[in-house]
Amino acid sequence: MKYRILALAAMLTLGACGSDAPPTTGTSAGPAKLTVWIMDGSVTQDLIKKFETDYEAAHPAVDLAVQIQPWDGIGERVTAALASTDAPDLIEVGNTQVAQYAASGGVTDLTGRVADLNGGDWLPGLAQPGNIGGKQYGVPWYAANRVVVYHKDLFAKAGIDTPPRTRDEWLEQTAKLNKGGVQGIYLTGQTWYALAGFVWDEGGDLAVQEGGRWKGALDTPQALAGMDFYRRLQALGKGPKDADEANPPQHEVFAQGKAAQIIAAPGIAARVLEVEPAMKGKMGFFPIPGKTAAKPGTVFTGGSDLIIPAASRHQEEAYEVVKALAGEKFQTDLARAMSFVPNRTSLAGVLAGDEATAAMATGAANGRATPNTPNWAAVEATSVIKQYMTAVLTGADPATEAKKASDSIATTLNSK
Repeated sequence: MKYRILALAAMLTLGACGSDAPPTTGTSAGPAKLTVWIMDGSVTQDLIKKFETDYEAAHPAVDLAVQIQPWDGIGERVTAALASTDAPDLIEVGNTQVAQYAASGGVTDLTGRVADLNGGDWLPGLAQPGNIGGKQYGVPWYAANRVVVYHKDLFAKAGIDTPPRTRDEWLEQTAKLNKGGVQGIYLTGQTWYALAGFVWDEGGDLAVQEGGRWKGALDTPQALAGMDFYRRLQALGKGPKDADEANPPQHEVFAQGKAAQIIAAPGIAARVLEVEPAMKGKMGFFPIPGKTAAKPGTVFTGGSDLIIPAASRHQEEAYEVVKALAGEKFQTDLARAMSFVPNRTSLAGVLAGDEATAAMATGAANGRATPNTPNWAAVEATSVIKQYMTAVLTGADPATEAKKASDSIATTLNSK
C-alpha cells in the first residue's frame, strides 16, 4: 500500500511531486502514476486506503500515490506546486484558498465538467467558493464547521449533566473541569478559526472593506473583546500558546483522556478512535456557546475543494479520480466516517440522527466566512493572526499587537 504520512523533510520542501520521466497513460509503459495530496484530518487512514485499493482494482491503468499534507504552511507548498512543472495531479485545498490559487493561472478550469459531476446537486454555499469569475476551478468535496467535542466521563465526574449554552456557563463549567490533573479544555494559542467566531459574536470582523480598500479590523473594540474571551478560555487548560491545533495534533492529546474539551470539526472523533479505541462511546458534542442561550456562537463555515493543477501530466486520469471522490458513493462513506456534510443536496439525510452532525448543524445556522477576497489566503500564509494571538497570550499589550496585525492584514489584502 502506497498510502503514507509525509516525513518531516517532505513538510519542509516540496520535493518531487511526480516523476521526471515522460507521462504514462496506462500503456505498455505501465500504469499512470498519479500523486494526490489530501489534507491531514480530512479522512481516516482506513477510508483512504480502501478508496485507493478499490480505485486501482477498478482502474488497473492508474497507480495512486496518496500523500497526507499538514495544514501548517500548506499555502506556500500549493503555490510552489502550481508554479512548478512537476506538480501533483490532484490537490485538496481549503475552500477559502481556491480564489488565490485560480488567480495564479495554475489551476485547470473544470467548468465544462460540472454537468458530468452532477453539479446541479451541489450545495450552493459549498460550490460558490470554487467558482471564480463564472468558471469552476474547485470541485466541492465536503463542508464542516467546528463544535465542542467533550469527554462525557470527565463531565460526569465533575457533576456536569448539561453542556453549556452560553459563554459564561462555558467558562464556569470549564473552570470546574480544570482540576485534579484534567485540562478543562485543550485549546492552543493559535486556533484562529475559533478566535474568528468569538470576534464575530462581538460584532467585529477580521477585516472590512471601506472605499474600495481593505482595512484590518482586529484592533476594534469588538475584536479585542473577542480576543479577551479567547484568552480567558485558553487559560483554563495547558494548550501551548505558541502553536496551533496541529502541533501537537489535538486529537492525539484528547485521546489521552485527560482533556475535557477540544474545539474541532466533529470528524476529529474518528481520528481520536484511531489513536485510542477505548474512547468509543465517551465523546459528546455541543455547539460552540454564544453570548446568550438564544443563539449559538458564530462559527466559520469551512470545507474543502478538489483542484487539478494545470501542470498535471495526467489531466484525464486526475479528473476521473476527482469524479470518484466527489461522487455519491465516496461522499456517503466520507460523511459517515467523518461526520462531514456531503457536497450534494440529495445526500442531506445520510447522517440523520447523528449527535455530532446535529451539533454542527445548529452551529452552521450562525455560520460566517472569512473576507471574500483572493488575497485572504495570503493573509493565512503569513500567520499574522496566529502571531498576534501568541503575543497577547504571552503578555503583550492587546491593543498594540492588534494594531500591528491589522496593518499587516491591510497591506496584504490591498496588494496587487
